[in-house]
This record gives sequence, structure tokens and C-alpha cells, in this order.
Amino acid sequence: MSAPKQWDISKTLAIASLFNFFHNIGNFCVFPFLTIFFRHFGLSPPLVGIIMGAKHIVFALWAPFCSFVAKTNSKRRIIIISSLLFSAAASGVLTFFPPLQQDMVLKFCNLSLSGANRQTTPGAMDVELFGPEDNSSLVLPEPPQISTMASVVFTSLRNAASMETKMTPKALKNVPAETPRRPDLSIFLKSAITPKKMPKTDASKRSTKPKDRLTTSEQSTVTPEHRTFSTDAVMRTSLAQEPQDDSTGPITFQSQTESFYHDVPKKRDLAKKATQPENFLIEHKIFLVVLGIVLIWEIVASPLEWTADDSVYEYLDFVDATDRHEKIWIWRYLGACLGSFSIVFLIDNVNCFLIPGLPRVYLHFYSYSTFMVITLLLSTLYPIHVSKKTEHASKTIKALGLMVSDGRIILISVTVFLMGAARSTSANFLFWKMQDMGSSELYMGLSVVLALVSEMILYIFKGKLMRSLSFKWMVALGLLCQAVEFLYYSFLWAPWAVLPIQLSSAFSNRVLLWAIKSQIDDVATPGMERSIQLVLHCLSHHFGASLGSFASGFVISSFSLAILFQSCCVMLLTWLLMFLVIQPKLPQIKKINYSRLLAPDNSDMSDSEDEQERDWLVKAMKDDSKIW
Repeated sequence: MSAPKQWDISKTLAIASLFNFFHNIGNFCVFPFLTIFFRHFGLSPPLVGIIMGAKHIVFALWAPFCSFVAKTNSKRRIIIISSLLFSAAASGVLTFFPPLQQDMVLKFCNLSLSGANRQTTPGAMDVELFGPEDNSSLVLPEPPQISTMASVVFTSLRNAASMETKMTPKALKNVPAETPRRPDLSIFLKSAITPKKMPKTDASKRSTKPKDRLTTSEQSTVTPEHRTFSTDAVMRTSLAQEPQDDSTGPITFQSQTESFYHDVPKKRDLAKKATQPENFLIEHKIFLVVLGIVLIWEIVASPLEWTADDSVYEYLDFVDATDRHEKIWIWRYLGACLGSFSIVFLIDNVNCFLIPGLPRVYLHFYSYSTFMVITLLLSTLYPIHVSKKTEHASKTIKALGLMVSDGRIILISVTVFLMGAARSTSANFLFWKMQDMGSSELYMGLSVVLALVSEMILYIFKGKLMRSLSFKWMVALGLLCQAVEFLYYSFLWAPWAVLPIQLSSAFSNRVLLWAIKSQIDDVATPGMERSIQLVLHCLSHHFGASLGSFASGFVISSFSLAILFQSCCVMLLTWLLMFLVIQPKLPQIKKINYSRLLAPDNSDMSDSEDEQERDWLVKAMKDDSKIW
């Protein structure tokens, strides 16, 4: 006779906690910064929104299906190991194809560096000069340098020409014949102000002679009046045929600089029009390649979290210890904090390129793959419970039925949907706004860490908070804080300014989740709580995040990031008012009579006052209330 199997709950929780800890370190090394990486490819906001929206749809549909197949076929460990292995490989593909251009990498890397530390390549100047107009990192090249001697000669000739022009014919006759003529300095002046040599042209191919030039024979018969014309012609030729008004005064370096910068927008427009068809095709080819890789990555990675969490929950449920399952989320948050901070700290202390041709942004993906491999080693010890129950599909169907039949669940579903839509906009494009203001990835990582830490600290006061506020006011508090966050984002003035508002995530996210979970526990029938939570997470939250990602990209392209965040604020405030009006009109939750759970059959259950008085549990509860 074989010995009974020993169930070590402490060991099971330790392995599950370490598994989630290392897995979340890897996740938060890359996923919060994924849209920043897409920007290095030159993808526009609508295309980035499509990629992220498709990613959410794949998770919402594929993750529950794979979890169901893994459970019914007892293949959970195979699914977990395969998901870790292929997700590590899929993330590495983005570091090889499509390749990043060095100029594009430097354009975004130099945003966070001071002028003395900025790096460049031979072609980086063209990217900065003719890059996107909405890029705040536009750096103009220096204007053509004019030597001090050249500027002095310009001023002297200009003043002399002006004096000769104002001389009367009588005064000109008094000029001595032996007065030496001014040398023709046009060649010298042109070499002084021209930034680079112009290509030579064949004189024989010219159809006409310049009107401002005199032949050698004509120069011998130059009169004083002709000298004045010749001087002005030299000035116009040396200034690249840019006529100057006498009233403007002498030619200065500032006038040449302003003229140079005035031509920059024209050059930008010409370059943009010339390369627009080619850039359109290149951008969409890159978009299709990146979309395909991301979808494959999500297909192999999405089943992991759902399958692993189901496995450990059923394991603890079998030994009647599901209350200890809630403690695992703390390890997920600790891993997320460590992953977010460590990767940005590493990137902030290395050059734009680790080695020639290897951008530092690839460290996100290398770190992710490394921690996936570490998690893969732990997956061999991960607790897997083979349950003989087959009610997985029926519970999912019942949960879907409740979502369309119970008004309270419908209200929760709409709240979760709008919450997912709003939060996806900040998750996708908040870092874009910070990057436009010259933020380094260090501020981005710190913003993620502060949000997570604030939620963990508030967990200490969870019991007191839930006793003080009802479900309605907890939801109202969460929606209000979230609306304030988006309004704050729209007026963000510096990268560091995002850090204080991240502390409100404890109320805008965690309090809202606690309220929703408490409502589900009160509404759901026994054993259906977890199924409803998972259905809400997949269908409501991820479909809302998908719609928010699709819409946010087009809003940015049509308006701006500030308008996007303000729109989210208005949407949340509108739903807050509607929620406060609708929620009191829904049926109140029925109080559970715990004494009925002990009744042997239905004949003993009665709502009469006499039978309730005879119930020992009811009497005990009443006595207990009298004591207090």
C-alpha cells in the first residue's frame, strides 16, 4: 500500500511566488517601454495603436482557450514550459529584424543627453534637419561662417557704393583721373561667404551673358557712372544675387544667419515631398513586419499567466487554502518594481550604442529573454494539480450569462471596459509625451515603480478603507482619481513632474479593483467568483484596452496628446456621474442567511420568525451582537 501524498503548502507558495517574481521582472523590463521601441522604427501613433490593440485582442481570445485546452488534456506544464521558451525566442527576433537605423536611434537617444554628450554619425544631421515636424528634438545645422575680414570688406564696399550713388554729376567731374579704381573683389567675397564650392559649368553652354557683368573691352571704357553700376553688380553677385535695400544699412552676419534659417522650412518641405511616397511604403512594410512578430509573440506568451495561475489556485483549493492565494500578487508587484527600475538604471548608464551597430534599447529584450530562461528553470518545480472536475467550460458559460442578465454585473462590466480603454492610452503614449520633453528612460521607469509601490503601501489599510467606504463610493473615488491623473498628464510641463501624480494610482487602480472584487463576491453564486473575475478581465478589460489603443492613435494624429488625455478625463467623469445615478436604482444585494447552509434538506428551511428563532446559529449571532 502506497504512502499518502504529502501536501507542502509552504513550499508550493514559495515556488509559485518565485515563479511570479522572476516572470514579472522580465515582463516589466520590456512591456512598459514597448511603444517607445516602436517609435524607433518611425511608426506613427495610429500604427502603434493598431499593434497594441491587436495585442490585447489576441490575449483576450487566445489565453482562456489555451487554458481550457491545457486543463482538459492535462498539459499545463507543457504549455507553461513551451510558452516561456518561445516567448524568449520571439522577443529576440525584434532585435534582428527589422533593423534599426543608427540615425533614428541617435535622434531619440540624444533627447535625454546634454549637448556635450550627444553622439552623432555622418548621416545623423539629415535626420535631425528633415525629420518629422512634430519632433521636438529638431537640431538645425550651424549657418555658414563668414570671416571677420569678409564682413569688414562687405561693410566698406557697401558704404562706398552708397556714397558714389549719392554723388552728383558735378562732383563726379571733380574726381581726379589718377584716382585708383577699387579692385574687383567679387571672387574673394564669394569665396568668403559661400559654405562650399559650387559645381563648375561649361561657359560655352550658357545661352546668355549675365547682365551685371562687363566684358574686358567694355571695362576699358568705364566712366564714373559705370563704376557705380559695376560696384553694385559686384555686390549683388557676391551676395548670391540677393538684392539689398540701401536703407537696410551695412550687411551683417546676422542678416546672413536669418536668411539661412529662413530657407530651412523650404528645404524640409522639398525633402519631405521628394521622399513621401518612398517613406510611406517603407513605414508600412516595417509596420506589417512588426505587427506579425508582436502577434506571434503574444500568441506564445499569453497562455502562461492564465494557465499558471489556474494551476496553483486549484492546487490550493484542493487542500482548502485558497485564502493564501491572494498573497502571491505582492511578489508580482515586487518583481515588476525591480524589473522597471533595474532596466532603466542600466540603460541610463551606458552609451547610445553598446558596440557599433548594437543600440542600447535592445537591452530591454535581452533582459526579458534572460528572466524568461530563469523562470523556465523554476517551471520544472511549479505546482501542477490534475483536477478531475470538468466544470471549467460550464462555469465560463454561467459567468457570461451573469454578465448579460444581472444589472449589477453589467454595471461592473462597463466600468471595467472604460477603465481598460482609458488606462491603455496612458500605457501606450504617456512615455511619448515624456520623451518629447527630453525625458530619459529613468523617469519613465521611476513612474512605474512609484505607482506600484503606492498600491502595495495602501494594501496595509485595505481593511479599514473597505469598512469605511461602500462599494459605490469606492468606485467613485477610483474613477475620480483616474480622471484627475489624465487631466494632470495633459498639462505635464517637465519629465519629473509625472512622478508625484503616480502616487494616486493606489486609489485610481487598486481601490477600484478592490471594490469590483467585493461586489463580485457578493453577487456571484458560490464557486463562481473566480470565473466572473477572469471573464471580466479578459472580455471587459482587454477589449476595452484594445478599443482604447485603436482610438488613441488616431486621436493623436488628428489632434494631440494633450487632447487625448483630456478626452479620457471627460469620459471618466461622465461615467462617474452616470454610475452614481444608476447604481442606487439597481436591486439591492440580498443578505445571505448562513443558517440555511447547515440545513439537511429543504423542508427545514423556512423564512418564518418561529423557525429562525429556533436556529442555534441565529441565536448565537444575536447573543454575540448583544455582548458588543
